[in-house]
Amino acid sequence: MRLSAIFIRLVAFAIAGLVCFGAARTTVSEVEQRSVAGVQNTLEIRGYEWATVLGDGLQVIIEGQAPTEAERFRAISAAGAIVDAARVIDNMSVVASRRVVAPTFAIEILRNDSGVSLIGLIPATTDRETLAARIRNIAAGLPVVDLLEVADYPTPDTWRPALNYSLRALQMLPRSKISVDADRVIISAISDSPEEKHRLEVALWRNTPPEIDLTINISAPRPVISPFTVRFGIDEDGPMFDACAADTIEAIGQITNAANAAGFTGQANCTLALGAPSRQWGRAVALSVKSVSDLGGGTVTIADTDITLLAPLGTDPHLFDDIVGTLENNLPAGFAVSAELPVAPEAPPEGSPRFTATRSPEGQVQLRGRIPDDLTNTVAKNFASAMFGQNNITMGTRVVDGLPAGWSMRVLAGIEALSELSNGVVVVEPNMIQIRGNTGNEVASADISRLLIEKLGQTADFDIDVTYVKQLDPIASLPTPEECIAQIQLVTEDRKITFDPSSADISAAAVPLIDDIADILKKCGDLRIRVAGFTDSQGREEMNQQLSQRRADAVLTALRARRVPVSTFESVGFGEENPIADNETEEGREANRRIEFSLILPEPIPEVETTLEAIAEETTLPPTDETAAPADDTPATEPVAQEQEGTQNE
Repeated sequence: MRLSAIFIRLVAFAIAGLVCFGAARTTVSEVEQRSVAGVQNTLEIRGYEWATVLGDGLQVIIEGQAPTEAERFRAISAAGAIVDAARVIDNMSVVASRRVVAPTFAIEILRNDSGVSLIGLIPATTDRETLAARIRNIAAGLPVVDLLEVADYPTPDTWRPALNYSLRALQMLPRSKISVDADRVIISAISDSPEEKHRLEVALWRNTPPEIDLTINISAPRPVISPFTVRFGIDEDGPMFDACAADTIEAIGQITNAANAAGFTGQANCTLALGAPSRQWGRAVALSVKSVSDLGGGTVTIADTDITLLAPLGTDPHLFDDIVGTLENNLPAGFAVSAELPVAPEAPPEGSPRFTATRSPEGQVQLRGRIPDDLTNTVAKNFASAMFGQNNITMGTRVVDGLPAGWSMRVLAGIEALSELSNGVVVVEPNMIQIRGNTGNEVASADISRLLIEKLGQTADFDIDVTYVKQLDPIASLPTPEECIAQIQLVTEDRKITFDPSSADISAAAVPLIDDIADILKKCGDLRIRVAGFTDSQGREEMNQQLSQRRADAVLTALRARRVPVSTFESVGFGEENPIADNETEEGREANRRIEFSLILPEPIPEVETTLEAIAEETTLPPTDETAAPADDTPATEPVAQEQEGTQNE
């Protein structure tokens, strides 16, 4: 009996053990399945479809090929958020990187009165010493902060032109920020005046490398305009602005929108300036422009807070009263309206007085017409002489009695208006002043309008038809440096600068050529030009070098005497170096005795071979008999030409 009881207990324990084992296996299998399913679902949700999840008891095995090491790490982290990280087994591999993506090379350069600072990434091929030397030269003794980093990656083809152009621009702009990358240069700067702003913009655009996308934003102090003036009118030719000044960008928008609503389709060219009499300037002008549109024509002149509205001939008086009343009630405080409804003028008597001032393209000025007295005639002549030069004035005036009141002031105002034109005519009549012609000043119409309003009052009736001609603009029409050298080449094609035998005295026959070269250089603006002297091989080399230097100096002195700005020029004597013909013949020696003009170009940043480039060469050009290694003293890169050759003279 005792044995049976023991046996029963053993069997019971065995059965219980089997039940526990089965339950444990079932539990482990369930945990494994749920863990695998949970991890797989999480990886799929996060976009890691390349990963496969396997179970091994309580362990979770992740297999697959990750695109990057970072993706592999993220997949492990995602799995560790579902199950204990200790249970995650990493059996993943990473796709081999096929090529290294080069970073973007870029520099931010800031220059102000405190110095120059640079931050960015440059190629390892850039010569840091040369770059630093150029920056120190531009800084002119002020501190230079260099925070540039270097990366050894292939250099874009346009990097060096962009960097060299940016350094040239930096030298011109003492207060500027320049952003440089291989394809684009962005320049932001501050100038001292609108004239300097215009000059800098033209100079920067003239020298832009063709492969570089350039953005220029140069700001200038706003001019002070007094009186602050807008003149808008509608006649048979349509809406037009004779003058437009605004105090804010928002005011320009208000004025432009009102003009567009009145049918104006041109460019208003409103000048941002100081001197506005009210913060509501834009609204006051917009309401005034709308009044002209509602009248169907006429002219409105806003000078400071005075608004003068002139309706077209034949306007309905009731409509005129309604529009003027609406304008008066809607204007901001402080503005006053003076409105005039004209009546049909009487037919002018035969021989109505007229004064005409004409300026030719050559600068000759003729004054003709009626003058009230000898004093006014003398004043008009002296006034014109002061503006145009005494030798350029031809008088054809006639003193007569009975001229309208204020005629003298109208004549003098017409002469002053003519000074804004490069060529044209001003016609002064009792009820109208007409200005026609060409100018190199983009805002000449506005300047003339303000002048006539100031001299003759807001009710003055005048008609301005002035055309801006870029070729007449003394700045915009400047030739490029290359064009200047080409022009010198043209005038020296069949002539040379010659000297007295064995001396540095320019011969009398060469003086006209020097005059022609000086005339060209005066129109070229500030350029860096090298005047180089050369001799033939006769005589001692040292004496030839000294003679060539004296001759180059003599040419520079002759140009200076002709008021050519030569502060950026240099003279160099090369002696018998660089012959262009055979020194064994008289014709050859004559050709070698010459003066050359060339542009001095900024020294480019040299490049050096980097590790990546060396590896690329070894990969693409394995050593063979035909591709022997260069000698130790062979430069890694070819020297870059520093000058653009110009003319050959002597």
